[in-house]
Amino acid sequence: MAPSYWSLATAELSSADPVMADLVSRYGDLALVSRGDPFATLVRSIIGQQISVKAAEAVWGRFIAQIGTLMPARLLELGPEGLVGCGLSQRKIEYLLDLSASFASGRLCPDDWGGLDDEALILELTTVRGIGRWTAEMFLIFNLLRPDVFPLDDIGLQRAVFQHYFAGEKCSRQALADFGERWRPWRSVATWYLWRSLDPLPVEY
Repeated sequence: MAPSYWSLATAELSSADPVMADLVSRYGDLALVSRGDPFATLVRSIIGQQISVKAAEAVWGRFIAQIGTLMPARLLELGPEGLVGCGLSQRKIEYLLDLSASFASGRLCPDDWGGLDDEALILELTTVRGIGRWTAEMFLIFNLLRPDVFPLDDIGLQRAVFQHYFAGEKCSRQALADFGERWRPWRSVATWYLWRSLDPLPVEY
């Protein structure tokens, strides 16, 4: 089910931006959805770091087949040796175990996150090894469905903005941030449609 704000967001983006109007028209039968499981979303995000979507899906499939039940306690039970062989780097194995320990100990408590604003939650998530700002922003977009996240370091977003608005020319990070202001308060939605312009199949974390 699409977020409650989706129709309003697409209408406002379309009325203010011809490029967005075209993208909404082309991909309007799809919408952002949440898998609902905070731990699974963060695990998927870590697995997907610095590899293609196709590669991430392949590793994810092998990972799930190997571990069985995706729970923090299960990953801690398997330990580093039990996660070898499914395509994960040693560093990503360390990240996943640190994430599992943070959930198991209560250091990360998803029940508290609804009351935190975006920046406060990004700050909390990035205390975990392997979770940088990009991973935290993916969590805000794909799990919590926050409407106004603009992941400046996302390569796909950069490519799409440069392609559609700058005739393929690159611009600085600050210029990209300034340009994104036109899409407030729906920058997550604009980002999602810009991603679709590069790959029509929705990415899910």
